[in-house]
Order: sequence, then structure tokens, then C-alpha cells
Amino acid sequence: MGIPKTPFGKGGLGDYNDDSMELGKAPHAVYKIRYHFVTAVKYRKVLLKPEIEECIRETMKGINERYEIIIDELGFDGDHIHIFCGAKPQYSPSQVLQVIKSITAKRVFRSFPRIKEEELWGGEFWSDGKYIGTVGDATNEEVIKRYIRNQNISKSEMDRRTEQLKLFKV
Repeated sequence: MGIPKTPFGKGGLGDYNDDSMELGKAPHAVYKIRYHFVTAVKYRKVLLKPEIEECIRETMKGINERYEIIIDELGFDGDHIHIFCGAKPQYSPSQVLQVIKSITAKRVFRSFPRIKEEELWGGEFWSDGKYIGTVGDATNEEVIKRYIRNQNISKSEMDRRTEQLKLFKV
């Protein structure tokens, strides 16, 4: 079973809300992974015009279906793109972005050959640089540090906490 697919909305490919961060399921894994990618057009050329944006959006739908990379939101800013997405845990963030960049570049060059010939003489659409950030659901550095610290609590502390929970009939 693959990642749950989010519907493609008008704001991006799937208007992001907390419901889109559903648990994904794979053999031997349940996960909730989301990334924020930013990557620029080669030479920071301002080429992300509406017709190219539409080409990239349509290409992302195919990427979603074929690679099960869930695209929650896309943002275009002339010379760079923001991508909010999720993928299976067997794919590293760099692999996910590599798939997205390579397939969208091929489609843009096929649909708009003038760009490759006149604007980007090197044959690459995206620059090599990138930003990759992970996105959690109500977790941050302090929550994780506290969770890890509490893994080593003593038996007496564990018993005390269990007794406290009984007060709430949990």
C-alpha cells in the first residue's frame, strides 16, 4: 500500500492542511514525513512564467502517481520554486528532489525547446543548489530532546507516572 494521495487543489497540488499529513504505510513501516524544498532555475533566470508553472504542475501530477511523492503545495517565484511534499522513508530527501528536478526539467525542455536553446545553453533547467528542510507535526527540537531524555527514567519514576494516569482512568 502506498502513501495516501492528496487531492490536487487550486492553491498548489493539494491545498495543505493538517489532514494531508496522514500516516503513510509501507511494508514494515508506518510514517509521516514531509519536506520543504527550494531550488532555483539555472543561473537564477526568471523563467517560471505561468505557462511553465502549469507545465510543472501537470508534471508533478505524474510524479505523484508514478513515484508516490505527495505534492502538498507548490510555490513559484520567478526564478525559484518551493515544494512542500512527502515521500516513503526508503527515499532520501536528495533522491526525492532529484526525481522532481530531473523529470520536470525534461518536460519543460520538451514543451518549451526555445528555453534550452536560447536561455539555458548548458542543457540544465535547475541549478545544483537546493534547500531541504524537514517538517513535523507539532514536534520541534525541544520536544524530541525531552522525549529522548525521558527514555532513561527509573523504574520508580515510571511507576509514579503510571499511578498518576490511573487518576484519570486511562
